[in-house]
Amino acid sequence: MRKAMIGGTGITPFGKFMDSGVRSLAERAVADALNDAAVEIDDIEMVFFGNAAGGLLNGQECVRGQVALRYTGLLGKPIVNVENACASSSTAFHLARMAVASGSAEVALAIGAEKMSNEDRTKPINALEAAADLDELEALKARISPDGAGTGSVFMDLYSSVARDYMTASGATVEDFARISVKQRHAGALNPIAQFRADVDIDEVLSSRMIADPITLMMCSSIGDGAAALVVMSEQAAAKRDIQPVDILATEIRSGQGDDPEAPPVATAASRAAYEAAGLGPEDLSVVELHDAAAPAEFILSEQLGLCAPGEAVALLHSGRTALGGAMPVNPSGGLISKGHPIGATGAAQLVELADQLRGRAGPRQTEGARIGLAENGGGWIGHDAAAAVVTILGATARH
Repeated sequence: MRKAMIGGTGITPFGKFMDSGVRSLAERAVADALNDAAVEIDDIEMVFFGNAAGGLLNGQECVRGQVALRYTGLLGKPIVNVENACASSSTAFHLARMAVASGSAEVALAIGAEKMSNEDRTKPINALEAAADLDELEALKARISPDGAGTGSVFMDLYSSVARDYMTASGATVEDFARISVKQRHAGALNPIAQFRADVDIDEVLSSRMIADPITLMMCSSIGDGAAALVVMSEQAAAKRDIQPVDILATEIRSGQGDDPEAPPVATAASRAAYEAAGLGPEDLSVVELHDAAAPAEFILSEQLGLCAPGEAVALLHSGRTALGGAMPVNPSGGLISKGHPIGATGAAQLVELADQLRGRAGPRQTEGARIGLAENGGGWIGHDAAAAVVTILGATARH
């Protein structure tokens, strides 16, 4: 396969925007991405539209991309609707990369957009619940909340169960989880598109409302709205434009095998494949964006991605290596905890952040000398693991 590159990116602010819908959010992200890539609508040959829960949140099913992009000038082109839980837009990006790498397109567009804020606050909770196996939902709830005292959010109860297991296995404390939130909120305070843009301290995190012991409110990602888009192009198409592209070194997608106790975690399986495809290892990474839907996830995923040895993620945090200004910042965007988590847009937003880092455009969050970035985007839950994971590795290039 030939080389594929990111030619341009666009992203909206993340937050709760009651007057904005998927269409207006997507339109803004697409316009900015096309402008950044120096391409016109006519240059786009294929479109991959990631949206996780539009049908459950606003009733729009079947043709979500066509509806959202109706007034952009993209109708008439192949539009592929992509749904893969919280990994929807990273999956869309994977497909756009494959379209260009295979020669099926010179220029493709990957989009992620989600509108989660709703006057009916039960709708987002119910939509997220549908990212698990509904036939076994009651059994899952009984396993993770055996006393029946769940929060009403299956994923918050799940993160609580996982956090307690990790504390037992590693010796991590609730204060360690709070330090993750402090780190993410500091990065988010420097990110102009982040949903939460204020520094907090450990005491504030620990004293925020308990959601599912030991997880407090400030350790959680939040429901929100937003969109992100990336123009993917061939090396030849990039060479014709006055842009600074980003190399796509690997995109790997795997489904979780949570029913098999011998199978590696899905994030591990996807990252191993990505490292092999890129000819790199964790030691080569300059910057990482990972799926911190709740604070304990950064520890767990750091180990699953090989950023540190098993049981060493807390020490990695305390070393300062993963903070802004450290040797390998993790979630310099603020992560899902601070930047926000409009589920269908999350994966694309991670890639926008990495592209900014690798092009030296991240402002006060910039990782000095960033050359290689990795994004891990998880989605859904099956058995004892995420249902999907997409791992992408990007590399810096010189300006064309």
